[in-house]
Amino acid sequence: MLVAAAVCPCPPLLVPDVAAGAAPELDPARAACTDALGVLAAARPDLLVAVGPAERYARGTHPEGTRGSFHDFGVDLPVRLGREQAADAAGGTPQRELPASLAVAAWLLERTGWSDAPVEGLGVGEPLEAERCVRVGADIGARAERVALLVMGDASACRTLKAPGYLDERAAAFDERAARALAAADVEALKALDPALARELKAAGRAPWQVLAGAAEGAGLAGALLYDDAPYGVGYLVAAWS
Repeated sequence: MLVAAAVCPCPPLLVPDVAAGAAPELDPARAACTDALGVLAAARPDLLVAVGPAERYARGTHPEGTRGSFHDFGVDLPVRLGREQAADAAGGTPQRELPASLAVAAWLLERTGWSDAPVEGLGVGEPLEAERCVRVGADIGARAERVALLVMGDASACRTLKAPGYLDERAAAFDERAARALAAADVEALKALDPALARELKAAGRAPWQVLAGAAEGAGLAGALLYDDAPYGVGYLVAAWS
């Protein structure tokens, strides 16, 4: 059963080495992510699953010990999801590299010294329909007596003229609906997010949030919104459920 969840944005800019001179701009978001991960640790889970958007080649499961990097963003900074696997340490077959969203998750976990439970990763993405996301989440929630989720994903990327997706007048309302749902741990509101609209607004968090909705159904968790802003024209939300 799901006992806690942390929702965090997933831009590589969250990593100070990637952001470089712009790093201080996201200090409040990083602090909120640290607080959200503290809620996960306090829940004493048996299993932590990190869920984030991924391109097709990186979708599916990523076992504990899977490595990632920020080479594509000009930074030589390797990360690893949770503890090193014995097979990997012994020179076994290397796993696929983590998608960027889960590399950010791995960085957050390393930054906060996560050692409370085994960690696995799951990459999801378009065109995974809402119903399938919910079923995936329900399966995750049933995997252990105490399951926690680290849910990575951004809201719309269309909040300003300089945003990656340019300005779309629908973006602020979409982000507000998502923020309210995350603040209230409103499973039904997350399920109701429109995949087509999310895709048009480049909201990469839609599928991971709906996986969370499936995992949380019937768990009776309460939510708190810890951060809500749109630097660079992209909606970043941080929430904690417990």
